[in-house]
Amino acid sequence: MSNKDALIKGLNEDLAREYKAIIQYVIFSNTLKGAEYNDIADQLKIHSSQELEHALELARQIDNLGGAPTAIPMKAETSSDSKTMLEIDLKAEQETIANYRERIRQAESEGEFALSQKLREIITQEQDHEIDLKDALGLK
Repeated sequence: MSNKDALIKGLNEDLAREYKAIIQYVIFSNTLKGAEYNDIADQLKIHSSQELEHALELARQIDNLGGAPTAIPMKAETSSDSKTMLEIDLKAEQETIANYRERIRQAESEGEFALSQKLREIITQEQDHEIDLKDALGLK
């Protein structure tokens, strides 16, 4: 597999992860229970639309590199417990951030600096999501 093919494969994994995030945020933002979660529920609705923007950008970049964007999401996780929902989302954001850091390295090694910049913009929002979730969970 060429480096470019590996980059496309990684971007498709990222796209599948964004689909998963959209699904989880849509469900969790509407099923969180308890007054202490009202603010984060509203934030999760915003997160879901930002994840859709990420998915659209990833699909565009994959196509630009000559790949075919995946239509298959990673398996969404669910819970009926509000705190667990937020912990699931936090773990997913942390994994996403780690994967985008790797993808940025791959893009730059291939000379795909515009892609690298787009990924940096996405990772900035993902880190904001992580901060929101940590705040809601009372973590530092």
